[in-house]
Amino acid sequence: MDTPTESAAASGTQAIRRAAAVLRALGKAGAGGATLAEVARDCNLARSTAHRILRCLIEERLACAPEQDKRYRLGELVYELSLAPTASVLEVAHWRPVLSAIARRTGATAYLMRRSGVEAVCLAKADSQALMRFVPVEVGQRRLLGVGAGATALLAALDKEHCEQIIELVAPGLRPYPRLNPNSVRSAVRMARQTGFALSQGTVVADGFGMGTAVPSAGAAPHLALSIASHASMVTESIIEEWKRVLAQEMSNGLESRGT
Repeated sequence: MDTPTESAAASGTQAIRRAAAVLRALGKAGAGGATLAEVARDCNLARSTAHRILRCLIEERLACAPEQDKRYRLGELVYELSLAPTASVLEVAHWRPVLSAIARRTGATAYLMRRSGVEAVCLAKADSQALMRFVPVEVGQRRLLGVGAGATALLAALDKEHCEQIIELVAPGLRPYPRLNPNSVRSAVRMARQTGFALSQGTVVADGFGMGTAVPSAGAAPHLALSIASHASMVTESIIEEWKRVLAQEMSNGLESRGT
């Protein structure tokens, strides 16, 4: 039987995990925010519990109070903390010129994605100069591994056992995407492993095309991926092959400049 001290510690740990889950849900929602019901559902919490956590996060400036749309969003303190010179900030600074070069050469929106548990988070993006830009993901937004090209490239970079475990874990979260299921994700992973590039063609966003490749990491599974997104109707086989060359070249440039 737990002692009172141990029970209190367990309760405190659970509270932290729940608060972290709520912050992840707000991050996934992006600038559009999320309603109380959406946060509760995403975190598998009772509405009263989610509301209590959100109130506390608002007091600490980690979340914003809902306005007329009744949607909660990440608070100012989250952004302020992200400005600290952490390894992630330095990593983004290193790859930002690579993203700009990719966007310039392809005319597509370029992304830097990072694996975060069973999700991929967008660390940075570079907009193209195309008249019809395609931006399905914003900086800070999260997607389950296997949802989108960059997230699929990161999933494919894991060993087979770990990859299969994640596919089973994220399976319930694939329901909002009619063209995605565990088997289609497995198929996309196999293709990514064979070619070095993950492709997403209308599976996440209508008329969306995505391509991603994992950035090699010495002595560990890759945790970063470079990806691009464009309108599927504007993409041909020759363009796909050219974009593969661009991604490979610019990633190589980025690795060389880092001394990898």
